Amino acid sequence: MDNKGIQDRVAGVLAGLAAGDRNGGPIQMALRIAESLAAMGVFDRADVGDRYLSWWRNGAFDTGPVTGRVLGLVAEGSTFDEAAAHVDLKMCGQTAGCNPAHRCAPLAMAPFLDDTELVRAALSEASLTHAHPLAGDAAAAVAMLCGVLIRGEEWESALERAGKGRLGEVRRALAAIAPAGRGGYSPVALGSAIFFIGTSFSLTDALSRSITYAGPENYCPVLVGSIGGARWGRSAVPTQLLPAGKLWKRIDVVTTALTNLW
Repeated sequence: MDNKGIQDRVAGVLAGLAAGDRNGGPIQMALRIAESLAAMGVFDRADVGDRYLSWWRNGAFDTGPVTGRVLGLVAEGSTFDEAAAHVDLKMCGQTAGCNPAHRCAPLAMAPFLDDTELVRAALSEASLTHAHPLAGDAAAAVAMLCGVLIRGEEWESALERAGKGRLGEVRRALAAIAPAGRGGYSPVALGSAIFFIGTSFSLTDALSRSITYAGPENYCPVLVGSIGGARWGRSAVPTQLLPAGKLWKRIDVVTTALTNLW
């Protein structure tokens, strides 16, 4: 395998996610997953949760309604599992949002997670905040898709591999031939992202089309950014969409740390 190409695609994940995130919350959560992986050398669910809680206590924003409620309860003394179950009950099971899919892509940047471990980590990480199976399943599909694209898999075969073992709605999203919708329901956001990536000639094109389509809610462009970054690489990420200042410095530092492991 071309190591330089792999490293470019590894670096594309967080950069692409940041470029697609026009509201700012998903990149903050994804960054904390990446920093945990770099610091711990393994996927450590408790450490990721601690990093989310610290962010919450220091003015977290754009968390989404489910994650926000869960983190509020954890800050009051609940465990993550208790809080996620409570919020799912109170929301009558409507916790299948795309926040876990938005934030999970950095798991694919860790070469020490094989395919099986990558899926398990995505499902486990999603369950910190979202009890609905579809939220975790969509996250697992995104992580797996990014992982196989990083390793050089072609688009169609990558979609096939990412869909193995996934729930029916997630498999259908991975086969989307039209925008699935503008909402934050995880199969909808994923399906729209897959359409824009699959019908675009570059990451710039895919991001531009998805941002125009999505509007201010910005659900599918985050996924277009992370998945597209894994497909086309850091060199394809439009510079004008990247954040500046301290946020970019943190992204750059942890990206370098994880890229150097490959």
